[in-house]
Amino acid sequence: MPTFVQILDFIGTFAFAISGIRLASAKRFDWFGAYVVGLVTAIGGGTIRDILLGVTPGWMTNPIYMICTALALLWVILFGKYIIRLNNTFFIFDTIGLALFTVVGVGKSLSLGYPYWVAILMGCMTGAAGGVIRDVLINEIPLIFRKEIYAMACVIGGVFFWFTHLLGMDMVLVQLISGASVFLIRVFAVKYHICLPQLKGEEEDEHTKQ
Repeated sequence: MPTFVQILDFIGTFAFAISGIRLASAKRFDWFGAYVVGLVTAIGGGTIRDILLGVTPGWMTNPIYMICTALALLWVILFGKYIIRLNNTFFIFDTIGLALFTVVGVGKSLSLGYPYWVAILMGCMTGAAGGVIRDVLINEIPLIFRKEIYAMACVIGGVFFWFTHLLGMDMVLVQLISGASVFLIRVFAVKYHICLPQLKGEEEDEHTKQ
């Protein structure tokens, strides 16, 4: 039987794959191109995390990630008209994937014996890096570099994971609270237009003075 973390990992893979395929369809990619975008969105962050942690990436030992991406592609092909009409589908699936992968990244890092500050960074890497690769492939500015709160939601979710674990809560509850915090922070930030401050460049300052 799959563990709770594995279930989160599979759901996150499916959600992130749909978010990538959804954007690829908007760019008129063919089926293979859409599959590639969905796959790198789903496994990109986890691959970078596993390489940094010194372990074999999960997709190299378990084909479930490629199967999940294929199912996500089939889902979009069958229900593409309905998915594309819903403008918020990308946001929903991307946010679900972000939350679940953050939890998986933090949990895996801790299970390998790394300290919490490393685990929080790895959770952020797992959640956000796949979206960066996706946006680069479809020629968009990555969400992580825009004003929207994205990677910071992962960091806060990792802190919630650490704090609730220190309180001695059950691990399943810790994972649920951490994932929910990422999801809710991202949703409220977008809904209420909460952004991080922007750095002002020299050109902008000169233009303002003129």
